[in-house]
Amino acid sequence: MSDKKKKVLVGMSGGVDSTVTAKLLQDEGYEVVGVYMKLHDKPGYYEENVKRVRHVADYLEIDVSILDLSEEFDAAVYMPFVESYKRGLTPNPCAVCNRQIKFGKMLEYADKIGADYLATGHYVRHDGKNILEAVDKSKDQSYFLFDIDKSVLPRILFPLGDWLKEDVKAYAADIEALKDFALQKESSEICFVETTYVDVLKEHMDVDMPGNVLDTEGNVIGHHKGYMHYTIGKRRGFHVRGAQEPHYVKEILPDTNEIVVTRKDTLLATKIFIERCNLPKEIVTLECDVKIRYRTKPIRCRVTLDEKRNGLIELQEEVYGVAAGQAAVFYEGEKLLGGGWITASE
Repeated sequence: MSDKKKKVLVGMSGGVDSTVTAKLLQDEGYEVVGVYMKLHDKPGYYEENVKRVRHVADYLEIDVSILDLSEEFDAAVYMPFVESYKRGLTPNPCAVCNRQIKFGKMLEYADKIGADYLATGHYVRHDGKNILEAVDKSKDQSYFLFDIDKSVLPRILFPLGDWLKEDVKAYAADIEALKDFALQKESSEICFVETTYVDVLKEHMDVDMPGNVLDTEGNVIGHHKGYMHYTIGKRRGFHVRGAQEPHYVKEILPDTNEIVVTRKDTLLATKIFIERCNLPKEIVTLECDVKIRYRTKPIRCRVTLDEKRNGLIELQEEVYGVAAGQAAVFYEGEKLLGGGWITASE
């Protein structure tokens, strides 16, 4: 590194991961500045987080700013999340937030303050051209980064990509001023969902609307408490008359407030249709691995895309519970290739 310190903007949440990220980068010789993004108004959430962020900033003797992106977050992430459930889809707000907010608006702020780099506490790596899975596979977050613009990677730092979560906590625990961070409980996967997504939807619409349960032939076989209570693959919370075996949600019909249920074995799919695929334009066919949800195992597949970047995924083995609105994310070994948004399956 040259005599002039490189300036890095660290996205700080008040959690142990972003805290250790800031400390590691400072120890490496970077000029570290912090930013906390205010994204929503969940009661008590913002105030407590800012208190922790300021504590870290005081310990590290760095400047930290508060960036109010609540309007941008509401328009790009929160309301589309609500509208997706209203349309019977299962959204993935974290992937949207990463593209639009964390590696969009926050990177714009890094430019504004003259930072050379942007760093976050994500468990992921990159080689300058491609995102790679983290060393800690149980915490790897590459799935949620499939839609970001790869051109930003040379300016992004992920210090925790080579760390195990348990080592990050142990590192913080050994520092008197940071030991409390090592004891914090894990934050919720979706920052604005405190209990369940249904509680969020209740703030915007009536979710308790009893309706019919249908079989795959269209016959009424039971009743449910409102279609927004259900996602694809769910097996509880509805009644099927005379059922002798478990039934699972296969389809959600928001226009008529009905759900279609079936046996688990008929929920298997070998074809997945996607739209808005984030892959290089020159790629029209691809053989790779795909994950259809964050925690699912990768499955070998063939991807075929049209000129609008919509396409078909043909799987080499059957998968269960494919949900429209979720992301299909492509890998080759540890390398994240890209992905697209699921529209249907069969």
